[in-house]
Amino acid sequence: PEYWIDADCFWPERFHGSSVDFKGTNFEFIPFGGGRRMCPGMSFALAIVELVLSQLLFHFNWKLPNDIKLEELDMSESLGFTYRRRNDLFVIATPWASF
Repeated sequence: PEYWIDADCFWPERFHGSSVDFKGTNFEFIPFGGGRRMCPGMSFALAIVELVLSQLLFHFNWKLPNDIKLEELDMSESLGFTYRRRNDLFVIATPWASF
């Protein structure tokens, strides 16, 4: 109750939009395995996510939709705790043909 409203309920949406880092020592995540007793497989899971992303980038050709040129791409950023793109990036993936 010190950290949450309705602390006895399972309500993971309470972290949506939060700036709390799940790998740190934030006590809000203790019911989900944060702090000293965090999930031992978390570092493995983060490595797998990077591996899957690299495989997607390697095995597909990527292009912008509607014949948009790279010069026309809006790369503006929005300020916050971290920098992120102001607008979503939409791309078309086509399988890379290997011979």
